[in-house]
Amino acid sequence: MELIDVHAHLSYKGLIERIDEVISKCRNAGVKVIITQGTEPESNRNVLELAKKYNIVKPALGFYPTHIAEYTDEQLEKELEFIRNNKCIAIGEVGLDYFQGKGHEHKVFFSDETKQRMIKYFKKLIQISIDKDIPIIVHSRKAEEDTIIALEEMKAKKVIMHCFSGKKKFIQRIINNGWYFSIPTNVERALHFHSIIKSTPLNKLFTETDAPFLAPSKGQINDSSNVIVVIKKIAELKQLDEEEVANNIYLNYQRLFL
Repeated sequence: MELIDVHAHLSYKGLIERIDEVISKCRNAGVKVIITQGTEPESNRNVLELAKKYNIVKPALGFYPTHIAEYTDEQLEKELEFIRNNKCIAIGEVGLDYFQGKGHEHKVFFSDETKQRMIKYFKKLIQISIDKDIPIIVHSRKAEEDTIIALEEMKAKKVIMHCFSGKKKFIQRIINNGWYFSIPTNVERALHFHSIIKSTPLNKLFTETDAPFLAPSKGQINDSSNVIVVIKKIAELKQLDEEEVANNIYLNYQRLFL
């Protein structure tokens, strides 16, 4: 069985300190490709180095939406130029995220000004993916509609919605646009993903881990070997053979990325 993880963070704490061990484990589990995501300047450079060292690692370069608020326009433009000028298999992790977390008494959201700045730079990153003719791997927490609108306005085609948690109407809109969903390894306990699996054609699905996050069991450090959990769940919900599911997702990878 040939397994694909389209979204991991191999340069993050929990994985990078034991990266040789992690890569060996994933290879032994049948993982053929791990697309590791850049989220800011340091991680962009780290993923390029990891891709040079390990042949199953493929680099995605990007700017995580909440980090955009932490950098000046000059710094952001400099990093966009770096992304334009370096070879990568995808633009990611990018998108919109309007949720900062929880304060002492209530949920905390970004200001309208910061949201507009996120949208501005997200569109610039979409344009880079279009210019490079490579997929864009998209984060959309608490910002699903604005994320979809931005992608539609830019006429993006090669889109993977990472860990999507939006409403059913947005799921259908994404399907109608011909985009993809990547299903994470917490699928057993996140029932929302079951409806995405059931309603989305198999040729528009990918498996992901978001490693070291979203492990199948809470409290564990995730790694790409766990994408088999997603294969099993897709097979169960679509009443298909696991090998057939894995083969189709590998074909999706070949069709979209190669």
